[in-house]
Amino acid sequence: MSDTRTPDTTFAALGVREPLVKALADKGITSPFPIQVDTLPDTLSGRDVLGRGKTGSGKTLAFSIPMVSRLAGELSGGKRRPGRPVGLILAPTRELATQITAALEPLAAAYDLRVTTIFGGVSQNRQVSALKAGVDIVVACPGRLEDLMKQKFVSLDAVEITVLDEADHMADLGFLPVVTRILSATPQQGQRLLFSATLDNGVDKLVKRFLKNEVLHSVDEANSPVAAMTHHVFDVDGVEAKRKLVERLASGTGRRILFMRTKHQARKLARQLTEAGIPSVDLHGNLSQAARDRNLASFSAGEARVLVATDVAARGVHVDDVQLVVHVDPPAEHKAYLHRSGRTARAGSAGDVVTVVLPEQRKDLAVLMRKAAIKVTPVRSTADSAHVLDLIGDIAPHVTPAPKAAPASNGGGRNQRPGGAQGGRGQGGRAHGEGGGARRSRSGGAGRTRAASSTGGGTRTAAAGGSRRRQG
Repeated sequence: MSDTRTPDTTFAALGVREPLVKALADKGITSPFPIQVDTLPDTLSGRDVLGRGKTGSGKTLAFSIPMVSRLAGELSGGKRRPGRPVGLILAPTRELATQITAALEPLAAAYDLRVTTIFGGVSQNRQVSALKAGVDIVVACPGRLEDLMKQKFVSLDAVEITVLDEADHMADLGFLPVVTRILSATPQQGQRLLFSATLDNGVDKLVKRFLKNEVLHSVDEANSPVAAMTHHVFDVDGVEAKRKLVERLASGTGRRILFMRTKHQARKLARQLTEAGIPSVDLHGNLSQAARDRNLASFSAGEARVLVATDVAARGVHVDDVQLVVHVDPPAEHKAYLHRSGRTARAGSAGDVVTVVLPEQRKDLAVLMRKAAIKVTPVRSTADSAHVLDLIGDIAPHVTPAPKAAPASNGGGRNQRPGGAQGGRGQGGRAHGEGGGARRSRSGGAGRTRAASSTGGGTRTAAAGGSRRRQG
């Protein structure tokens, strides 16, 4: 599959400053993507822009480049001031905010601009300290940012450029009232850039209220599947056949993301795969931020080949070279299918998407695929089917999991912590904060999972309640 970059057009020809061109080249980025080609002339000139493009289309650089360029150039205000950023980027999830910051910082460093990230689920002390020291650009999730605004740690009255990324996901998560209040706190004359895959669920109201004389750039049809993505539906006869097929799909050499409906099942599958010699980590809403960061770092570095996730990762995880996405549990609606699937075939690369379907799920899946505008013929499949083996390719070497951690003092000898989901590195911390090291307690409530950790990274406890579930 050919790359979707436009090699005949250069960043310099689009008006990008030389230090930024060099910073991009140092990261191996030498030619722009279509959404960058379309939007950069307008964003660099200060126009408000509404950019619509599917996931993986290059939106992050499309707004990061003009933000840095303009703040370092014509909008340069000289000395940075405590708690008064000049650039603001709003993102719906912690993972996305973190990854936007990772893409933005090399560009900002070219002009000595300071970036900080603000989100909930962690202590605010470090974020407050960064604000007090003075920052130029804030990348934030709405909830924590509004908290810090109410506490007078940050003011948005000096913001020159505001970016709203994945506005439709903000709407899905119920953030639009908070986003509206935040945007209202930025100067009316500032530049505003809004990027979204769709304009439904109230996003159009944000556009009408906060963008002025905006230019619309729509690179892809709303909700369109990625052209470089190949979709498969594997019919299985029952639960045991599904289990064997999923393990086989996870066994290849490249990165895979497996999507589950529930946090408990994601944690359980990651543990089972690790114990089967396939280093895996989980990602879901009950993990502490430190555990999320650790697991994502392990997956990005290749220490864990498989990420087992709930829908919390469907938009917020941007990892290159994910070869395969598996819908172990089909999602509830077509937009979730497209966003999950968008974790592969990113930035011009090809990728495969597999949905594993049980007999009772076939009718609902057919409706979902029709709404997603994806035509694919289901194929009856087992772990040993030729088309499955062809898709998987080379099998990765078996990795013996590290020895399980010793039982906690109250564990009763029934500890099930995997301890070695990354092949021995970094995952030892899993028993202390990720919730992956849970044990089953018959006395604690009909077999409900009880967290063995002290940080509440995983699941509920009968006594801990809300204090342990900081990441819900």
